[in-house]
Amino acid sequence: MYKRLLPLALATFAVGTDGFVIAGLLPAIADDLDVSVPTAGQLVTVFALTLAVAAPVLGWATSALDRRTALLLALGVFVIGNAATAMAGSYGAVMGARVVTAAGAGIITSTAASAAVAVTPPERRGRALAFVLGGLTLSSAIGLPLGTLIGRGDWHLTLWAVAALGAVAALGIAFGIPRITLPAATFRARLAPLKDRWVLGVLTVTMLALTGTYLLYTYIAAALDDVTGGSEATLTAVLFVYGLGVLGGNLLAGRLSDRHRPERVLLSSLAAAVIVLAVGRAAVETLPTAFVWTAALGLCAGVPVVPQQHRLVAHAPSATPVLLGLNASAIYVGVALGGALGGLAQQAVSPMWLGIPAAVVTAGALLLAMASARRTGGQDPAAEPDLAGAQGARANYSHGSGTSPR
Repeated sequence: MYKRLLPLALATFAVGTDGFVIAGLLPAIADDLDVSVPTAGQLVTVFALTLAVAAPVLGWATSALDRRTALLLALGVFVIGNAATAMAGSYGAVMGARVVTAAGAGIITSTAASAAVAVTPPERRGRALAFVLGGLTLSSAIGLPLGTLIGRGDWHLTLWAVAALGAVAALGIAFGIPRITLPAATFRARLAPLKDRWVLGVLTVTMLALTGTYLLYTYIAAALDDVTGGSEATLTAVLFVYGLGVLGGNLLAGRLSDRHRPERVLLSSLAAAVIVLAVGRAAVETLPTAFVWTAALGLCAGVPVVPQQHRLVAHAPSATPVLLGLNASAIYVGVALGGALGGLAQQAVSPMWLGIPAAVVTAGALLLAMASARRTGGQDPAAEPDLAGAQGARANYSHGSGTSPR
């Protein structure tokens, strides 16, 4: 299973590296472009907002294409956008290039996830989603620290490296993934699930959970500046620990969501996140406690997306591609709101205190998740119905390459 999914995970790794690395480069970008750190942080906001819009709109526009072709087109735009960002010499030019990059990236995550579901048996669905999304979380464990370390010398180099990573991912898709066709949906059909209050509530939980995380995480380099003493190597080490925590949380969530009610996994992770965020200011007083705290924060941040996707897929199996696309939009709306709110909050507090408002937002996600869990009463993963849409997709899985799902 994992060999077949590897190119998809590589594509999400490229997107994740691109999205996450900017947070570690904000001080350098702000200095080079002669803007403040909160202003530079809006590059994260605009990138994420564009992704949120691009996921359903461009997903619909490319729905008639097989998933391999759609991914290759998206990765092409992604590579061009990163190259343009690396060559840009002003804040406005960088902002425009980030919009182009995000337009390509917006198709990649949801398309990769829906393709993974299409070729995976229902009983292994959680692990398949975790593996493909693991590309995103692995990027925070490896891509972000390395990109930050490279970019501290010249942040443009990091963007060139990300462009090269996107090109490698495209090669992996071109030669490692056969044609996968999914039923095309109209744009209205893609937005139809938003009429379902339960679905809207679940998407709002995703959005709030990511808002809470990114309210602090967007500015984590500035928040840790005192404890790292401005050392690039120390900051990279702390970010690496955070990324390992995210990766561990993601993999743990996949296994737990296959064995337990996803609602239970989700609620536990959100409750833990509220506590970890709330104690953030005290935890970064010393370097050892900062390492422990960032690992715990990463673990909490890595869990929620997988059970959320699991819940959506179980709720409406035949609408899997649409629901995963909307969930991807909710993720990036949350990232955008987190970056924007974090920038606004710094008018009142220093970056080290951003954990408090982040905890408040995450508590809102927890309360809403509790309400949606009570309504459904949860569902045993073993009793979930098979994916009707995925079954159809498997039936249309191209055998022209000589590869068939097992």
